[in-house]
Amino acid sequence: MSAEEPTTAAAQVEESSAHFEPVIKLDQTVEVKTHEEDEEVLFKMRAKLFRFIADSSEWKERGTGDVRLLQHKQSKKVRLVMRRDKTLKVCANHYITPEMALSPNIGSDRSWVYNVAADVSDGEPTAETLAIRFANSENANLFKDAFTQAQETNKTLLGSASAAPEVAASDAPVAADATTTTQTGEPVEKGKEAAPSADAETPVEEDAHAATKESGAPEPSA
Repeated sequence: MSAEEPTTAAAQVEESSAHFEPVIKLDQTVEVKTHEEDEEVLFKMRAKLFRFIADSSEWKERGTGDVRLLQHKQSKKVRLVMRRDKTLKVCANHYITPEMALSPNIGSDRSWVYNVAADVSDGEPTAETLAIRFANSENANLFKDAFTQAQETNKTLLGSASAAPEVAASDAPVAADATTTTQTGEPVEKGKEAAPSADAETPVEEDAHAATKESGAPEPSA
């Protein structure tokens, strides 16, 4: 063994024990507004959502997740917000207006079909025909009861059927760890994407989707 070997070994130990501070600390959190902080959860139920595509006369799945009815603490207006599982991306966001009618989906006792004059889940207000399905008929009826009650609440609060939630300045995915609870105390996760909120008015689109009364929404798997 040469006289230089101990010195070399000591140098290697010293080099391997070097410590470097990370430029960004991952444990830092940034508070992000989801536009739901000023709202109360009136109803929450797991469901699957579909949208009718008029051009191809077919139904397309929008997502599976919790559908919620949110009431603003000051204005008292109620809107429907639904986010997809895992990504928490908004797939439905609209006020519940008195003109909306929940129609039973053909061949099913646990899903409803209804028209929306201005849904802003994709950024811009658009007229949509939606079908929403629940695990069983009991859950579907609970949703209908809450939906009808929200219509009564909004009857004197919304200026017209075309009233739509305002699109947020940014809909990019963001981190959020705030939680709220339903009336039963069940925790509700806030989304990773800012959900549009507030007030705006858009023209009512009357290119109706009358085909929904003749062709039922697809029966998704449970």
